[in-house]
Amino acid sequence: MSRAVEESNRAMLRARDAMDRAYAEPLDIPALARIAHVSPAHFIRTFRATFGETPHRYLQRRRVERAMYLLTQTGRDVTEVCYAVGFGSLGTFSRTFRRIVGESPTEYRRRRAPADVPGCFAMAWMRPSSFG
Repeated sequence: MSRAVEESNRAMLRARDAMDRAYAEPLDIPALARIAHVSPAHFIRTFRATFGETPHRYLQRRRVERAMYLLTQTGRDVTEVCYAVGFGSLGTFSRTFRRIVGESPTEYRRRRAPADVPGCFAMAWMRPSSFG
């Protein structure tokens, strides 16, 4: 790998790391390009070549991944989750979530909800059997 390619990869990783850290904040291409020390157009082309998707698609996917966690692990309603992960509108969030996950946020939550099993019953399955 040439030194130029290595430097380019490092620059793209810096920008991707910034996206991972600040996924819930408004991020724009010029700001990310500045982090990578390239022009906005060059940033988009190079990011896609390096990671296989555009910066916008990567950011949306990261936001949806975080939303998936919040939907199943917290009691927040869908609208709260939408804004917590950085989407500006519930419609865009729901449409993007469905495109990436294959179902709406509400359907996802309903299907992935933890079963209401009493703790003593669940623990009984983990103990070694005294029979046999």
